[in-house]
Amino acid sequence: MLKNDNQTDLGAIKIHKNVIASIASLAATEIEGVKCIGTNLRSGIMDLFGKKSSSAINVEIDNNDEVSIEIPLIIKFGHNIPEVANNVQENIYRALEKMTNLTIKSINVKVQGIEKE
Repeated sequence: MLKNDNQTDLGAIKIHKNVIASIASLAATEIEGVKCIGTNLRSGIMDLFGKKSSSAINVEIDNNDEVSIEIPLIIKFGHNIPEVANNVQENIYRALEKMTNLTIKSINVKVQGIEKE
């Protein structure tokens, strides 16, 4: 679960997958046209109990410490879906690069639906 093990003179720095998912979630919701992060079974159950979770975002880190992210989105009605999705990918990439220095392999956006504002 903890990856990106950077060793310094003072010890190791490890970034948990949940932190990567949180950064991706915040970066995605900054984009005009994004209604919210979509859900999966686990995040839907967490929502029922009133717990906020970014577990709908799937983060995988391979043996080369390259990160792949899958993020489900609900898009606001009337917005260009491919344009919004591309803007989300770019914003997540910039945020993760700036905050974590991770190597990003892929950012896959799954548009699950559209909703009116």
